[in-house]
Amino acid sequence: MISKLFKSRPATRSNLPQVPEGQRVYAVGDIHGRADLLDDLIALIEADERARGPAETTVIFLGDIVDRGPDSAAVIDRLRDLAASRANVRFLLGNHEEIFIGALDGEPKALRLFCRIGGRETILSYGMAAAEYERLDYEELVHRLADLVPPEHRAFLAGFEDMIVIGDYAFVHAGVRPDTPLDQQRTSDLRWIRDPFLDHRSALEKTIVHGHTMTDEIERRGHRIGIDTGAYSSGRLTALGLEGETSWHLQTKPGTAPKAS
Repeated sequence: MISKLFKSRPATRSNLPQVPEGQRVYAVGDIHGRADLLDDLIALIEADERARGPAETTVIFLGDIVDRGPDSAAVIDRLRDLAASRANVRFLLGNHEEIFIGALDGEPKALRLFCRIGGRETILSYGMAAAEYERLDYEELVHRLADLVPPEHRAFLAGFEDMIVIGDYAFVHAGVRPDTPLDQQRTSDLRWIRDPFLDHRSALEKTIVHGHTMTDEIERRGHRIGIDTGAYSSGRLTALGLEGETSWHLQTKPGTAPKAS
């Protein structure tokens, strides 16, 4: 009788968030123009994939691939090549890409903000000399940007997504408005939000994986995982790995800081 009771007890589901069976996800934090760290992290991901065996793998870049670091143009080239060489590589639009696109479109406010938040380094990465950058006014800079940035780079950035949902996880750049359903989120919040999301302590529809807000190491909370470890200054570019209920991380080792332009 006791044996029969045990056999009839329904299986319980773990409370841990999961990705669907047979799938594996790597989410990569804010790169900010560090092509050297991107190369190192891609090598770590590929080695980790080989060690873990076959799976349907998705690699998600959480946005802010440009600005601040010295090699934004090279980062875009590397990511375009990666997307062309393997399946299931996806990209989220960060606030820095949003402003970069606005600057390329000639929006005066966007260009001014772009230059204040690390866009100078992005412009120099396309081959402009520092002396020329200092000499140009904003109107002249808009025209030079149009000459320097290849149309395929502009088209690549324009194809980035706002949110990606896989299993029990939602991937966004900055975070979500806690009192708003995921399918009703504003893009401005997905790319820019901080305190209302970071200060939230209750459960959400999904576990949110995000970048945007720098921390020294991965920040794990009950409802979110932050993986922006300040790569452009710290040398630590982070990827979060997810498979089934398991999560782990890969991270580049801090080394010599990039040379200033």
